[in-house]
Amino acid sequence: MTDTRPVPETSDESARSDATWWRQAAVYQIYPRSFADANGDGIGDVRGITSRVPYLKKLGIDAVWLSPFYPSALADGGYDVDDYRNVDPRLGTLDDFDDMVDALHRAGIKLIVDIVPNHSSNRHEWFTQALAAPKGSPERDRYIFRDGLGDNGQLPPADWTSAFGGLAWEPVGDGQWYMHYFATEQPDFNWDNREVRDDFLATLRFWSDRGVDGFRVDVAHGLAKELPAVLPSQAELDAMEKTTGQHPLWDRDEVHEIYAEWRGVFNEYDPPRIAVAEAWVATPERRARYASAEGLGQAFNFDLLEADFDSAQFREIITSNLEQAKGAGSSTTWVFSNHDVVRHATRYGLPPLAGRAVKQGSEWLLAGGREPELDIAGGLRRARAATLMMLALPGSAYLYQGEELGLGEVADIPAENRQDPAFFRNPGVDIGRDGCRVPLPWTHEGSSFGFGSDGAHLPQPEWFGRFSVEAEDGDPGSTLELYRRALALRHELQTAEELEWLDVGGSADVLHFRRPNGWEVVTNFGTGPIALPAGERLISSRPLEGDTLPGETTVWLKN
Repeated sequence: MTDTRPVPETSDESARSDATWWRQAAVYQIYPRSFADANGDGIGDVRGITSRVPYLKKLGIDAVWLSPFYPSALADGGYDVDDYRNVDPRLGTLDDFDDMVDALHRAGIKLIVDIVPNHSSNRHEWFTQALAAPKGSPERDRYIFRDGLGDNGQLPPADWTSAFGGLAWEPVGDGQWYMHYFATEQPDFNWDNREVRDDFLATLRFWSDRGVDGFRVDVAHGLAKELPAVLPSQAELDAMEKTTGQHPLWDRDEVHEIYAEWRGVFNEYDPPRIAVAEAWVATPERRARYASAEGLGQAFNFDLLEADFDSAQFREIITSNLEQAKGAGSSTTWVFSNHDVVRHATRYGLPPLAGRAVKQGSEWLLAGGREPELDIAGGLRRARAATLMMLALPGSAYLYQGEELGLGEVADIPAENRQDPAFFRNPGVDIGRDGCRVPLPWTHEGSSFGFGSDGAHLPQPEWFGRFSVEAEDGDPGSTLELYRRALALRHELQTAEELEWLDVGGSADVLHFRRPNGWEVVTNFGTGPIALPAGERLISSRPLEGDTLPGETTVWLKN
């Protein structure tokens, strides 16, 4: 069912002046190169985003998270940054950026931008200076350089493996090597260097002065490093404890000294700028430090993203993360899809074990040496139910562009069209993340389904037209209209960050909880119908059948 009551207007100036707006915000991630193309070159751009602000306002989100838009060679989808205080000329100009910020703010929508502090690109001015400078120079000290092994430094300093495959060290021709945990084109910064720290403080102020409301911090747990004189092997690194804050590369205690300085910058503004950490750490206690009021303020939890469509897993994850957030004084985050993982409409259509293999893009396609059977309709049905439940939880809801259309993963991209370095560095093992980055369909037909006037930088499948904004707009049964109505109701109903689990009479497949103001949510994770609890029916993820709640369905009630 879809409620037909009018959608309330999003608040504007009053919402932006609220220093706690982020605690229960609905945040929509835009991958700019794949959102909307205004100049017809096949690549999404800033003016394309501005042109779609009315769509975003009607959707009912509170904020946009903008993935990297900086000058970049796109060795890693824009996460290889050439210049942290500019816009990629293929995407627009700083004036275009200012116009976009103004349009978003006038629509009552905040802006969070990605910041990539662990590494720059190899085209960054500082790195070109480092390559031109001698060993031991101040220019090289901004990055992590080490002498190679062997008589002439011809061997790498260690056998460390990059996240994208291959060695994590690259020679520069004079016996030294630089560290790149990710792609070769992404040299890691040396955060012990004061110049690096000060330059990022300047970057935070640069964008904050332009009206940016917050930052999503890429690889937030990786900045502080302590490399011994004799580097451990990869096997030794893998065996090291990651819960003590003393691992050479990850989640070191010293990283919070960096973020305490960032917090000082954030608090220079009214309201304070906010930040959310992408921090893959070992324990809830470690994650809580990133979410503290003295640090970044919020940290992603990816627990629901990694879970099966399973009531027991969902209840345990929700309960645990709400407790963690309360202990940190923050609010938790909920996310099912983003630019790095298989879209959840597809994951939920796969067998559970394959559906969990999401950290390395579309790796599930190679599970067991064959493609697992995909239940397209079932995956979308479960995704709608899971999302409707998630939107009712206390905390921030992070949505990824296209999920509001019910888009699934595009799995059959030809090798010659792929762009993700993970595909090229791990041939036959990892087909990469391009499948969730295919440009959005706005119209039912056309050379790029309305994305732009002259094609798209990644090929779109023919079935995209059925999932376009044009096809779903106004259709009461569409996923788009489900998201619009749910987000509007969320604004009406969202109140104190509290949740009470209710008795479900021993049914292991059902979760039922109550929020303040009589708002109740029931999700049937099973496949058969159950009796529908009493209450005014506000919205459901699929049509209801009399007084029963169908399997794999969520309903919101008011009592």
